[in-house]
Amino acid sequence: MSFDVEIRAVVFDLDGTMLNTEDIFELAGQELMARRGLQMTDPIRRAMLGRRPHEAFTALKSLAHLPDEVEDLMAETKQIFRILAENSLALMPGLPEILSLTDARKLPRAVATSSPRSYLQWLLQKLQLQPHFVFALTAEDVTHGKPHPEIYEVAAQRLGVHPSQMLVLEDSETGTRAAAAAGAFVVAVPNRHTDYGDFSMSHLRIESLLDERLHTLLRSSSDES
Repeated sequence: MSFDVEIRAVVFDLDGTMLNTEDIFELAGQELMARRGLQMTDPIRRAMLGRRPHEAFTALKSLAHLPDEVEDLMAETKQIFRILAENSLALMPGLPEILSLTDARKLPRAVATSSPRSYLQWLLQKLQLQPHFVFALTAEDVTHGKPHPEIYEVAAQRLGVHPSQMLVLEDSETGTRAAAAAGAFVVAVPNRHTDYGDFSMSHLRIESLLDERLHTLLRSSSDES
């Protein structure tokens, strides 16, 4: 498979795309619900995936009929998550290879996440990833969260490229829809938490960042810059 595309920048989603945080959130969600004598269900998890925190926990509160305030649920989950992350946080398979390939092409990289900036900074610092990205966009930087295209439209503007020249890596349907609506070249990398979704709007769907089709795309896409 080959694509006639000029890739001039790469933008990464964070959770589940760069890092295994969806695995940790799954455990944190289970613990949060267990403390209330409840279980985390697939419909609740799917309603939360890819959303900004307040939107995600509003869905949780509504679907689980919880009396807690949304902010309290967010704070409790953050505490559980950070404890779990101390021993289990890791890069997604293939991320180092993608960083090396984009380094070789001198392609600027950015992060576009629905998560808050404080959370993003904590993760990037913990795994020493900050130097690899020219900037990061977070929930606080946009008016509309994914699946609205705003975050990827802003990313293209800041990178100084046309959206079609921006390769976006996303693991969720929500994020894939946002990137596609912005006009980006989208590679979907769903995982066990997100593979139920519709990724038909992506240009390429792969199982992991180790997929040779993605590597070939990064090596061979035309670059007139």
